[in-house]
Amino acid sequence: MKKTITFIFVIISYLSQAQMPQNTYPKIAGYMGILHPLVTFTNTETTTNFSSSYTIGFPTGVNILKSDKIGFSFEFVPIIRSEKGVSKVNNFLFHPGVMFRYPHGLTLVTRAAFETGGRYGFTPVLNKVVKKNKNSNYFVAVPLPVRFGNDKPASFTIGFQFGVGF
Repeated sequence: MKKTITFIFVIISYLSQAQMPQNTYPKIAGYMGILHPLVTFTNTETTTNFSSSYTIGFPTGVNILKSDKIGFSFEFVPIIRSEKGVSKVNNFLFHPGVMFRYPHGLTLVTRAAFETGGRYGFTPVLNKVVKKNKNSNYFVAVPLPVRFGNDKPASFTIGFQFGVGF
């Protein structure tokens, strides 16, 4: 009788754990997106994208999730600029950062920024998952880059990004 009760307890315990999805960490996830800088402010001027040129970035990254609340992200962003009928890769950005994950698909990412164009700084990014599927999700984000260096005035930009995570 005692062995039967122990066996039943083990089976019930196993079944209850099998029904509860367990998040195991660390997890690795990737993403790709499209970035549109909208407006850039310096102490001497305000520049909008689309006015005399068009700039677009293609962020691609890998996230290493430590838990439901925190992770680390490596992002690489080739930036293309089109002006007067000529387009070229204008800059390349290495963008590592710490992710602070909140309920309802919200994430704050605090990124360091290192650009091949000689600028550096930081970028806080507010990210929201707008549609979650079984193996992917779609997100929108508002990056707020702050840049220094390369003998140019400090700048602050407001951007819009959307993409897919997998």
